[in-house]
Amino acid sequence: MFKEENEKIRKALLNAVEGKPDELLNRKPSEDAWSPIQILDHLQLMETAIAKSVSKQLVNEGSEKASKKPIGLSVSRMVKVKAPNYVVPTEEFVSLEEMKQRLATSRSFLYGVYDSTTEEVLEQKSMPHPIFGKVPLNQWFPFVGLHEKRHLKQLEKTLKQLS
Repeated sequence: MFKEENEKIRKALLNAVEGKPDELLNRKPSEDAWSPIQILDHLQLMETAIAKSVSKQLVNEGSEKASKKPIGLSVSRMVKVKAPNYVVPTEEFVSLEEMKQRLATSRSFLYGVYDSTTEEVLEQKSMPHPIFGKVPLNQWFPFVGLHEKRHLKQLEKTLKQLS
């Protein structure tokens, strides 16, 4: 089930930053790169945006059924995707504790949306993805974990550059 996999990936993300000083986590390795905190901020913004969008599609009578997409490809960092404005991270200093709280809140929201409906309903509706086109709603929940797995590689690389 997707929840176990998502939790495993989230735990790896948090383990990567655990014990590191906030000053280091808020530092960018270069002007055009994200800091570790910004990577985490992007993830909670994305998770929240997906939960909101799925919620809207659940009550959208016009939401159409779509075929399954190869969402596993999203782990690859070969294809670069520019983050939409609504998921671009803050430039402000954020403590790791504050960011952990934001991540816990976004995860709780996502799982609340999932738990509010049925697998059958999630299979019957979809929403657009910039690369895959219309993706069935039931694939968006594991997509969150795959998206985090993609950024775990970025986070590890960023931390290595900063140390």
